[in-house]
Amino acid sequence: MKTIKVILGIITALVVVFFATGLIVKEVNYTAEVSVNKSVEEVFTTFNNSEKIKNWIPEVKSFEVLNENVGKTGSTYKIVVENQGQEITMTEKVMAYVPNEKVTLFFDAENMLKTDDYVFKQNNGITTISLNASCQSDSYIMACIFPYFKGTFKNQDQTYLNNFKEFVEKQ
Repeated sequence: MKTIKVILGIITALVVVFFATGLIVKEVNYTAEVSVNKSVEEVFTTFNNSEKIKNWIPEVKSFEVLNENVGKTGSTYKIVVENQGQEITMTEKVMAYVPNEKVTLFFDAENMLKTDDYVFKQNNGITTISLNASCQSDSYIMACIFPYFKGTFKNQDQTYLNNFKEFVEKQ
């Protein structure tokens, strides 16, 4: 009987910690970075060319323009990605667009709200892309889960940046 009480106590403590995570951690933030041996103009142009996105994000199945504004800021797009055999539809909105310097994208992917802030800097012909990402959820249960997947999110974005570097340097 004492063993059962101890086991139930441990399970209860784990459940409380899990649900408290969603109350304490409101968003998950992380950074990623890559240096590309090309000019900032070429890197920025290629990075923002929606026709080429499948070359570094292979999960993208389709990319559709919903609304494209002059200057890009405020433009919205519909993106369909395949994740583990399941198609996920997300909306991308360009929050900021400064040619050859910065692009900020906001994604609404079902229960995941993500902001990607990309900064482009050139030094001696090498362009560094720095990503500052922020993830949160409009679902309480997902908000409890996200902090435990921070490493997975960061690794995925770092892989995409590495794929982009490889793709643009081959051109």
